[in-house]
Amino acid sequence: MNKFNRADILIFFISFIALLFLIWLIYFNTPVKYSGDSWFLSALPGVNACFNLLSATCLLMGVRFIKAGNKVKHIQFMKGAFFFSSLFLIGYIIYHTFHGETKFLSQGLVRYTYFFILISHIILSAITLPMVLLTFYLGLSGNFERHKKIAKWTFPIWLYVSITGVIIFLMLKLIG
Repeated sequence: MNKFNRADILIFFISFIALLFLIWLIYFNTPVKYSGDSWFLSALPGVNACFNLLSATCLLMGVRFIKAGNKVKHIQFMKGAFFFSSLFLIGYIIYHTFHGETKFLSQGLVRYTYFFILISHIILSAITLPMVLLTFYLGLSGNFERHKKIAKWTFPIWLYVSITGVIIFLMLKLIG
């Protein structure tokens, strides 16, 4: 059985604190009254969906390049995926600071579909943060054997979270 090292513990601690913060922000915090231009706040969900789409694209390209043996391009695209996911998280925090929880009002089968996607997205996004941080740490620190083992799990979950983020946005915008 592998023992956790200091970096593993720090990554899981940071991820746990971030998760608690997001839960508080969305479900318990009273949104701050936004005094700026409303176009900025209303544009953020679309911008965030674009960040998710760019992250998913970088993930797919990064995996394509590592399978082709091009480590340099792999690293560039994975850094891009991390960058766009980080921008998404910043935009998400800003939006929910001022807007709060978003309601999906449609009824019927589409409502069940939406909540299935949303709940799976939320659960997997909570799992993704420590996995991404750990995978990045292992790759950057040169522990490629462990990096590769964890990346096989991180990639599909991170890709699912990125793609379902776009789907959730589209469902809210077009149906909800």
